[in-house]
Amino acid sequence: MSKIAQQNSTPGVNGISVIHTQAHASGLQQVPQLVPAGPGGGGKAVPPSKQSKKSSPMDRNSDEYRQRRERNNMAVKKSRLKSKQKAQDTLQRVNQLKEENERLEAKIKLLTKELSVLKDLFLEHAHNLADNVQPISTENTTANSDTAGQ
Repeated sequence: MSKIAQQNSTPGVNGISVIHTQAHASGLQQVPQLVPAGPGGGGKAVPPSKQSKKSSPMDRNSDEYRQRRERNNMAVKKSRLKSKQKAQDTLQRVNQLKEENERLEAKIKLLTKELSVLKDLFLEHAHNLADNVQPISTENTTANSDTAGQ
């Protein structure tokens, strides 16, 4: 018993042919197969999303190709200049912050010295005051108050 009675080939999309087969008397159905339609064969089916982007290879001598290359070259140049400018700006900002940090650290040292001097002066003054103050005796105060009242 012969399984395949007829084989029809219909041209498909992207140079792919679909082979339709019909089963004979056995009741089995075969799945359609995708095969390359071109004589060279071996081509891959391209998804529809990729088809619209590259419909045909561009001729390197065409005006459209030249215009696209020119626009791309300008975009690349602009992007590189922008990147270089951003790097320079960042470096300049780093240098400014370093200088400011050095100034602030010098100010901290100066204020720390000033604080130390003022503390020493305060402690010396407080020590001198403590030495000069005589404790007041209770006998002296009662005598002075008695004489003051008379």
